[in-house]
Amino acid sequence: MQWREVERFIFVCLRFFCISCLCLAAEVSAVEESAEEDSNNVATGLTEKECVKCHTEAPKDIEESGGAHKTRVGCLDCHKGHPPEVMEGVIPRCSECHTGEPHFELEKCLTCHSNPHAPLRLKLARKITWPCLTCHEKQGQELDAYKSFHSNIACTDCHNNHGEIFECMECHRPHSADMNEPDCKHCHQAHMPLEIIYGDDISSAACGACHEEEFDLLLNSRSGHKELGCIQCHADRHKTVPECQDCHVKVHSAAILDRFPDCESCHNDPHDLI
Repeated sequence: MQWREVERFIFVCLRFFCISCLCLAAEVSAVEESAEEDSNNVATGLTEKECVKCHTEAPKDIEESGGAHKTRVGCLDCHKGHPPEVMEGVIPRCSECHTGEPHFELEKCLTCHSNPHAPLRLKLARKITWPCLTCHEKQGQELDAYKSFHSNIACTDCHNNHGEIFECMECHRPHSADMNEPDCKHCHQAHMPLEIIYGDDISSAACGACHEEEFDLLLNSRSGHKELGCIQCHADRHKTVPECQDCHVKVHSAAILDRFPDCESCHNDPHDLI
């Protein structure tokens, strides 16, 4: 082989390898650009149907106790990426969405909302009150305005689980043996238990469970008051004491009323009229 042919062969080979390298470099560059675009939008192509193929427990929690996480957002609204493409911010901070209300100013949301997929399933820490009152403002105002033993205990002493209504008789004994749980709530409201308010369906026997002496007098009375229910005189609110004249208008002559303006001067106790 002559020298010129050798040179030509070497030239052709070098040209082939250079072109191959340039093409490969272009392909690598295109792949890198594509990867960079994907890293900027890693959610591209992902759907919630694909999420639940691996994350099987989260959908169950969301369905049962998701609240707004069930009705207003989907997986990709909170989780913007997926490892290994994205390693930071995959699990968002609660404050990214929850702002603008006093309750959302509390730190350490996960202390109570331990499962973000089930935010309504709260596990409350022991002995807490003020975090509860950032949402339950009305109950806090009642406890403060109407002082009772309930004003001095933590919310979680009664409400161990969020939304749970404590049974009164777990702490309190009934006023009489025939009373049961619904009877307590006829008169007592949990956050102002001493401010007794009752409806027109409350029985005289229920009143008599506390007011034993008055109830016994009335049962043994020979007056027309015996036929009346307690709430006919003591209407709507505890400690309501009516005036006799509210029902008995000018029973006696003016001369007697002038001399004895107080009915009880003659008629003794209204539960045991003479």
